[in-house]
Amino acid sequence: MKGILIFNKPKGITSHDVVYILRRKTGIKRIGHTGTLDPLAEGVLPMCIGKATKVAEYISADTKEYIARLEFGYETDTYDITGTTTKTTDYIPTIEEVRSILKEFTGEILQEPPMYSALKHNGKKLYELAREGITVERKKRKITISNLEILNIISDKEIEIKVNCSSGTYIRSLVRDMGIALNSLCTMTALKRTQVGNYKIEDSITKEELDLMSLEELEEKIISMDTALSDLEEFILPEWFYNRAINGVQFILKKNVEEKLYRVYCNNEFLGIGEVVTKDSDQRLKIKKLLL
Repeated sequence: MKGILIFNKPKGITSHDVVYILRRKTGIKRIGHTGTLDPLAEGVLPMCIGKATKVAEYISADTKEYIARLEFGYETDTYDITGTTTKTTDYIPTIEEVRSILKEFTGEILQEPPMYSALKHNGKKLYELAREGITVERKKRKITISNLEILNIISDKEIEIKVNCSSGTYIRSLVRDMGIALNSLCTMTALKRTQVGNYKIEDSITKEELDLMSLEELEEKIISMDTALSDLEEFILPEWFYNRAINGVQFILKKNVEEKLYRVYCNNEFLGIGEVVTKDSDQRLKIKKLLL
């Protein structure tokens, strides 16, 4: 069994918990997730099974879509409802004021990661430092938010937003920064990831569905690894080169092609990730990651 399983992570468990659940279900040890979802969050968590763990980094880098619920009037140390309230305010912005600042957070922006995150400082995770009461300076990172819109108005203080963003975006930080831009305070109260790359929540399976599935039924839900690499152009090797390709022999090209990564196929079979390079004045395709 190898490939990608689109799992709908419920609230209250970690991404690592999902790994353990699938290991128990399948008996396969080589399983990994593709980007952490906090216990508070739910939604799309692509899981890599078997050799598909080799493509996890490509899925982690995909764009993502979230639906977040936020509440004005207070801020916590974690920037979400699981933290301890550190500040409060009586000023609650109007929905018109919220709409007016959405463009400020759309496009390429700089974002400071929260202290309560798995990023490291001098070899130690930030959340470990935060739990010790230590705050360190965090370098702002470039992120891209391609779409930011209000979905629902829940109350005078609470709204729901949809965010389409690049990998590495912290929705908690976005919510907190929106509050500051509005001369108020804001905290994320719920989060659902609805899409990762091409993988959508309607294509995912829940834990309840997983529990009732046989291994045969589960295998039918496993998606081919090459779907995770759809952004890479296809490269088809001639049938006679199959055995050479899987044994590491580089394929010499007869015409110039762009030097980049490709999805490589041979004999109607997906072999893995190839890279075109120039060596000794010849262009060659070499298998960078064999995924058979």
